Amino acid sequence: MAFMQWARRMALVLVGCAGLWGAAQAQDMAGAKDHPAVKRFGGSSIVGYEVRNFDAVEFQTSTFKEFDLGAGVRRYVQPPLQLEGKLTRFWYEAPGDTRALELYRNYVNELTAGGFQALYDSTKDPAAGKWTNFLASFSSSKKDFVKNARSEYVMYAAEANTIRTGTFQKDNVTVRLVAIDWPKEDRTYKARQGAYIAVDVLETKAMQQNMVVVSASEIGKSLTTQGKVAIYGIYFDTGKADIKPDSKPSLDQIAAFLKAEPGVKLHVVGHTDSVGGFDSNLALSRRRAEAVAAALVKDYGVAAGRLVGNGVASLAPVASNASEEGRAKNRRVELVLQ
Repeated sequence: MAFMQWARRMALVLVGCAGLWGAAQAQDMAGAKDHPAVKRFGGSSIVGYEVRNFDAVEFQTSTFKEFDLGAGVRRYVQPPLQLEGKLTRFWYEAPGDTRALELYRNYVNELTAGGFQALYDSTKDPAAGKWTNFLASFSSSKKDFVKNARSEYVMYAAEANTIRTGTFQKDNVTVRLVAIDWPKEDRTYKARQGAYIAVDVLETKAMQQNMVVVSASEIGKSLTTQGKVAIYGIYFDTGKADIKPDSKPSLDQIAAFLKAEPGVKLHVVGHTDSVGGFDSNLALSRRRAEAVAAALVKDYGVAAGRLVGNGVASLAPVASNASEEGRAKNRRVELVLQ
């Protein structure tokens, strides 16, 4: 009799522990919170979360064709919509009997009811379905990876035939959804039975320039000690080589240095990040360098023979191109002694 009572107590303890384990699994990742523009699916939890003050995102607007393993980007029938701004990324986990289609449809219905317009919806695309490597961008070395409490594989290793994805936009807010199934638990990949959805929320805004202008004396010191100097205060619109007006303080300092050192000749070298094709970036980096040299000649009276413009695209990074912070450091003009 005593043994039976003990067994009943132990059973209750185990049931209680199981309930606590389930509750713990349903907790949001530390520091995570929903975005005010997008509600969550009932019973789901945030297992991946990141906020980036400024980043660039490519939003799908047409049928997926292939994943370019070399460039690490998806290719589509039509070029994707490229936007920049504040980016909030989520991976939501909906355990149990939930499947990707149900999860995705709930989000789509909520967004459209809230005034969002569908720019793309794979469930309404008769050509959708060839998803080979579509999820590769969620691996830890690619741009869609998010800090998470599970593993990269909950998105990356899911079955491609379960993918539901779409792009939705309202005013300056653009949302990307990618939902997938896990029909059974996989402890190796730390995936629970149910469905996961990656939600990107981008609030379009202009980046605030926050680079310190290098003085003429600092330019001279760096050229003397290193033979080169990086100039971050020269600005261009994305994909263009027209110098923006707020570049004047940096141009003033370069011109002041050249005036103080009339015997110095410089290579003006343009650098880009790795976003986009290499050939186009190579041409763009050269055009930007030549634009800087031309501005110094035209606006400051520097002799044309003292400056040679050239570009190296993304061949000489000073930081990782995996983050916007790193890409911002890589986008620069360098002055190099001839």
